[in-house]
Amino acid sequence: MDIMDISFPNLGIYLRNVPKSFSVFGFEIALYGAIIGLGVIAGILMAARQAKVTGQDPDLYWDFSIYAVFLSVVGARIYYVIFRWDLYKDNLLKIFNIREGGLAIYGGVIAGFTTLFVYAALKKQNALRMADTAVTGLILGQAIGRWGNFTNREVFGEYTDGLLAMRLPVAAVREWDISQSLLAHMEEGANYIQVHPTFLYESLWNLAVLLVMLLYWKHKKFEGEIALLYLGGYGLGRAWIEGIRTDQLFIPGTTVPVSQVLAIVLFVGALVCDLVVRRRRRAADKGPEAE
Repeated sequence: MDIMDISFPNLGIYLRNVPKSFSVFGFEIALYGAIIGLGVIAGILMAARQAKVTGQDPDLYWDFSIYAVFLSVVGARIYYVIFRWDLYKDNLLKIFNIREGGLAIYGGVIAGFTTLFVYAALKKQNALRMADTAVTGLILGQAIGRWGNFTNREVFGEYTDGLLAMRLPVAAVREWDISQSLLAHMEEGANYIQVHPTFLYESLWNLAVLLVMLLYWKHKKFEGEIALLYLGGYGLGRAWIEGIRTDQLFIPGTTVPVSQVLAIVLFVGALVCDLVVRRRRRAADKGPEAE
């Protein structure tokens, strides 16, 4: 394979010269950043649309996005740097170079939710209602943004020969993303690795979760339930997908993937919270006679 090629052999797809960047008036623009930007815009439009559909002011979400987008990117970078400190400790200026990737979704989610609750408090808005609305845009943005990992040749899994198996030239991939298992499966003389396209799995999973969220909206029992559906639904998929990725971030001093642990905790926590709130609401609806 040529260094810029990507293929899906079991689908009969061979993509030649897939670029990592493009030039505009002499300025080189990374496709990774452009796709992330497209995801951000689509996510804001999605949240604003959902706000309008549910009788809220869409401008509230445009205003919120100004703060949320910037702080979420900062949070995503901080999360990644903390758990890959070995890559940056000898050259701190590399921390500010995000053109080559290095944004951890869960760091952005944590920062985004924190920003939302602070913003809602300052604007005297219902934070849980805002969270329900904002997560529709968040997960759409994630689904689109994952394709930035495709052009960057990152966020892939271990060896597979399944239907969606993807081949990447070794020279186009970061050295530390190639596991010993992948090397062991390389055919003699081959210059490529064959992997799970986990970026694709997660993108498709996110779109499925978004569809469920939108279909369930009119059936939600309380404010914040859609946000719980996002946290639990995304966590369920991420827990599995994280387990087969080769670029896992580990809890320091262990070989335990931090994002997989967080995904499981959020899935369980969201499920428990939903059940507890539902039970309390049923008890409140029955009144004192139910005692």
